[in-house]
Amino acid sequence: MSRYIPADDRYQKMKYRRCGQSGLLLPAVSLGLWHNFGDDTSHQNKREICQTAFDNGITHFDLANNYGPEPGSAERAFGQILKTDFLGLRDELVISTKAGYHMWDGPYGEWGSRKYLISSCDQSLKRMEIDYVDIFYSHRFDPNTPLEETMGALDHIVKSGRALYVGISSYNSECTRKAVEILNDLGTPCLIHQPSYSMLNRWVETDGLKETLKELGVGSIAFSPLAQGMLTTKYLNGIPEGSRATQGKSLQQNMLTENAIEKIKALNNIAQRRGQTLAQMAISWVLRNEGITTALIGASKASQVLDCAGAIHHLDFTQQELDEIDLYAQDEAINLWAKSSQT
Repeated sequence: MSRYIPADDRYQKMKYRRCGQSGLLLPAVSLGLWHNFGDDTSHQNKREICQTAFDNGITHFDLANNYGPEPGSAERAFGQILKTDFLGLRDELVISTKAGYHMWDGPYGEWGSRKYLISSCDQSLKRMEIDYVDIFYSHRFDPNTPLEETMGALDHIVKSGRALYVGISSYNSECTRKAVEILNDLGTPCLIHQPSYSMLNRWVETDGLKETLKELGVGSIAFSPLAQGMLTTKYLNGIPEGSRATQGKSLQQNMLTENAIEKIKALNNIAQRRGQTLAQMAISWVLRNEGITTALIGASKASQVLDCAGAIHHLDFTQQELDEIDLYAQDEAINLWAKSSQT
C-alpha cells in the first residue's frame, strides 16, 4: 500500500464557515460516507475518495452506525483509513456519526432511547477505533421517547468524552426548537442540524427550519443536495447500468420520467451558462447566502468529489437565475422526488 501524503495547499482550496455560534469551522463541502463505502465496494476506491476529499480541504467526514450496506461496514472501512492514510491527522479531521435507525435486533436497536444512543455511540467508536467523535447526532426524532431522554443521552455522550459536540437530523422546526432548549438547559448546546435539502426538496423552507436555525444560532449541513444523483449529468441521456437508480437504494427509476429528465436538462443548461456542472450549481444553490453551513455530498469515485468541491468558486446567483431555476426545479414532473422523500 503506497503511503499517502496530503497536498500542501489543501486548506487554500476550500472555504470554511463557522458552524452556528460555535468556534468550529466546517468546510463548505463535506463528505458523507453513506453509499459506496461498505463491503460492496473496493477499499482502494474508498481510499481514493477520502484522499481526494482531504487534498481539496474537505476535513469533515460524516457517517452513521447503519451506513453500509451492511450496518457498521462504512465505519469499519473509515477506521481502517484512519489507521493508514490519515495516520497522525486526527486533529485535522471532523468525524461525525449518528444513531437512530435500525441497527440490531430486539427492542433496543433503534430510535432515541438513552440505552440505544449510548450503546450505539460506544459501538461506533469501537468500529472506527477512535476515542471520540467530533459530532454525534440523533439521526431521527423518536415520537415515542421523551425528548428530554434523547437530549439527555446526547448531553451525557459529550460530558463523558465520547463526543465534542452533538447534533440532530431531520427534526422539524417545532421539535428542533424544543430539542435546542433542552440541550441549552443541560449545558450542551446543539451544534448542528442535518436536514435533507436541495432544489427539488425544499421542506426546510416551507417548514421554517432554516429561519429557526438562524434564530437559534445552530449550524446546518444539508444532505442529498444532489437529490440522490438526479441533479447531476448522470441521467440526462437515460438510466445508465450500475447507477443508483438501477440498484434500488435511494432513487427509484419511476422518478426519472421523460418529463423529469427534460427539466433536469433545462437546469443543466443554466449551469452551463454559469460555467458550472449541474452538480456544482446544485451545491452552490444550497450554499447560497450562507443559509446552510455546509453541503454534504456522496461519491462513488474520486472525480465526483473533485467536481463537487469546485462548487465553492461560484456561490452567487442573480435573481434571474434563481427565478429560472425555480421554474424547472419546482415543476410537478420533477418534484416527485421531494414528495417521496422523508423529512
